[in-house]
Amino acid sequence: MGGVLSLWSAISVLAWESGALGCALAAVWLVMRRGRYGSAHTALIAALAASTGWAVSAALAGPIAVPTGLFESARNLSWVFALYRLFMVDGRHASMRPVRPMLIAVAFVELLHGAALALLTGYSEIGADAAVSFHSFVMLRLLVAIGGLVLVHNLYGAAAPQTRLVLRWPALALAALWGFDLNYYLIAALSGDSPSVLAGLRGIVALAAAGLVAFGARRGSEQLRFRPSHAVAFQSLSLLLIGGYLVGMVAIAQWIAFAGGDLAAQLQAGFVALAGLAALAFLPSRRMRGWLRVTLAKHLFKHRFDYRAEWLRFTRTIGQAGSEALPLEERAIRALADITESPAGLLLVPGEDSGLELAACWQWPTADVPTDAVPAAIVRAFERTGFVADLDALRSDPAKTAEAPGIPGWLLSDPRAWAIVPLLHFDRLVGMVVLARPAYARRLDWEDFDLLRVAGRQLASYLAENTGQQALAEAARFDDFHRRIAFVMHDIKNLASQLSLLARNAELHSENPEFRADMLVTLRNSADKLNTLLNRLSRYGPTAVDRLAPVRADEVARAVVEQFRDRHPVSLVEAERCEVLADRESLEQVLLHLIQNAIDASTPQSPVFVRVDTDGLAGVIEVTDGGTGMSAEFIRSRLFRPFVSTKSGGFGIGAYEARELVRAMRGRLDVESREDTGSRFTIRLPLAEAAQLIRTFENSDTKVA
Repeated sequence: MGGVLSLWSAISVLAWESGALGCALAAVWLVMRRGRYGSAHTALIAALAASTGWAVSAALAGPIAVPTGLFESARNLSWVFALYRLFMVDGRHASMRPVRPMLIAVAFVELLHGAALALLTGYSEIGADAAVSFHSFVMLRLLVAIGGLVLVHNLYGAAAPQTRLVLRWPALALAALWGFDLNYYLIAALSGDSPSVLAGLRGIVALAAAGLVAFGARRGSEQLRFRPSHAVAFQSLSLLLIGGYLVGMVAIAQWIAFAGGDLAAQLQAGFVALAGLAALAFLPSRRMRGWLRVTLAKHLFKHRFDYRAEWLRFTRTIGQAGSEALPLEERAIRALADITESPAGLLLVPGEDSGLELAACWQWPTADVPTDAVPAAIVRAFERTGFVADLDALRSDPAKTAEAPGIPGWLLSDPRAWAIVPLLHFDRLVGMVVLARPAYARRLDWEDFDLLRVAGRQLASYLAENTGQQALAEAARFDDFHRRIAFVMHDIKNLASQLSLLARNAELHSENPEFRADMLVTLRNSADKLNTLLNRLSRYGPTAVDRLAPVRADEVARAVVEQFRDRHPVSLVEAERCEVLADRESLEQVLLHLIQNAIDASTPQSPVFVRVDTDGLAGVIEVTDGGTGMSAEFIRSRLFRPFVSTKSGGFGIGAYEARELVRAMRGRLDVESREDTGSRFTIRLPLAEAAQLIRTFENSDTKVA
């Protein structure tokens, strides 16, 4: 312990010596730079000289010795006089009636302290009177520090903008000196003794103050601007709050020690424990950090956002690449969420019926989004207005709800949904981002709306560009596929023609009846198979279904389910009579594909259910499994995309073909799925009677016209 104290004493002496050298060099620097501080130039040199003497005395005699105290009084008086001369830089000394009494009071208190210190030498050895004298001197020092800081505030706060550029450096120096003195003597008053650790640091503060005054005398110093970023200001304020918390703990603990009596120790321990628990509960809180950030931006900055930092973060998030990067849709959500510190979000994109459906979910697994998330009418309203919706404001004020575009009920009823940002590209809605409520929720203002609107347009361009690139890549793959299939079809057509010719010649020239019969059967079967293959290969396009006719969907479903009887537990749980307008062979092919996919996604004994029903004017066929399920991102971007397959050796056109066949039959194929839960494919085809009725009305309207 003694070694540690000796080491700190050596460091303290070195700090005081550095402070003395810095003040002396700053005084010499000012002597060579006359005219920089106007009428206060000589007074500042005298103040730096007095500070040099104070630091030298502290290094030689110790920071709490009587000579050091006298030099400190001289230092304070010289700085008060320099402060008065600084008021003369812009002529305020002639109209400083409110300030002059404070100057006189501070100087008087310091003179009183110096006189008392000179008379009461050796007060620390007078027993009980020593404590009284010590606290009296400390209180006088506190008064001087507080009065000096008030004067510094008046010096800088009331100065003209151009004068502030010159006064800020000596004002910062005095704020550092007296601000540190305030904390030093406050701790001394609470603890009843001079804090030796802080006493050694006062030399470093003197060095810093001298450096500030010297820098202000440098040519061009008025051109320097200090504009801290939001991040630096937030971190600095956080450190100040932590320091204030620690000082408050020390102050309250000392008060408990004085007022607690016999239970002082127990009360102190209990207070420290409670204060520690409170710090652990609130300091790491996202809500606490959010409140602090909002308060800081509101009161210390002209604008809430550091636009340069926000834009750099935005582009960095969108431009992430590599195997570990999130998909573009999730990166788009995160780029907007980071602006408002939202912890999660949803991306909705246009579906087949011009409404919006879920495309991606970022850190919001519990979101219950319906299949038709935003109807087409609401989409058109957002396209016209570009409205950024503050859902909290809409919930609290029904009048605002009436003025805004229609908001889906599921969003208003979800308490976590906080804001809606439309993504507009050339006045067309390419998506919509729903942001979750941040830890510290606040009302969105004009600055939030402007930034979110601009960022939303930028995101829309990224998403539109990505969609265009995918369409071009898909078209290129289709072109390559068609070229290859054309060669295959050409060869197969030739082979089919040859086999057909051989069969006809065999009928005419074969002499052996039995051989002729066998050859005919074989050749005809081969020709039929090749022609069937040709028909299947040519089914990619709008001519996939040649003729629609009434078809019993329940009978087709029963026949397809029967084919899987010995391979997997596939059950027809409901088969209501349902006659739809379709192509029987195409409908069978769609059901075969969907059931096979359900089997592939399920465990060997996991059942697959098929249901046939009617819903209004449509017949409905559902295929449901309890397999691995699919994510919204997979359904949107991969399930119905040709040439993308999760199966080894798969061609990746099965799901695409199934949807195109259903569309060709004027129907619709919908998918609902959750990962690790299962999937449900729903085929909707027009009922035959409804289609006939609609056709009759159309014909009658045509005749009337």
